Amino acid sequence: MIDVLILPGLFGSGEGHWQQHWLQDQPGSRLVAQDDWDHPNLDNWLLRLEGALEEAGEAYLVAHSLGCLLAARLAGRSAARRVKGALLVAPCDLPVTENLHPGHITFGAMPTAPLPFPSIVVGSMNDAYMTVDRLALFGRLWNAETRNIGLAGHINVASGFGRWRNGYRLLEGLKTQTRGRRHVVSMPPAFAM
Repeated sequence: MIDVLILPGLFGSGEGHWQQHWLQDQPGSRLVAQDDWDHPNLDNWLLRLEGALEEAGEAYLVAHSLGCLLAARLAGRSAARRVKGALLVAPCDLPVTENLHPGHITFGAMPTAPLPFPSIVVGSMNDAYMTVDRLALFGRLWNAETRNIGLAGHINVASGFGRWRNGYRLLEGLKTQTRGRRHVVSMPPAFAM
């Protein structure tokens, strides 16, 4: 049974990344693989995520960097009803990321719609991909609980995050928060009674 879908960001989450450890340590976790990690295209990545959610039935999302923006793009889409909750770690700011990696990303503008599922956004005070002020802004826009974990960089291998046990605790807290919460699937107006 798939309980958690792992959403890496630009270039994927390579060997040693906490998301790779997660796949080994957490039964029921599955990577949402993309055809092109080096040149992300929002439409293609969304199709893959929506397909994985359809296959899973319902799942939690554990996203990193650009994967957080992918998860946030589910707002307003029917696949969002399949998301039990999302742990969004070190979201990237698209203008900054496009400047750092010119020509790599086709992801449109930053998503700003409130997320229709419970979410925790985790960031740091010294992430080169998103300032702490922007982290707080997007946490509010997405209607997510925001956690600043201090001087943790981009919360990746380069900033010392291999196996990240606190991440497991954050997801468990999110699961506890959502247990017993009934998922309501909205019907289109033509079918409403």
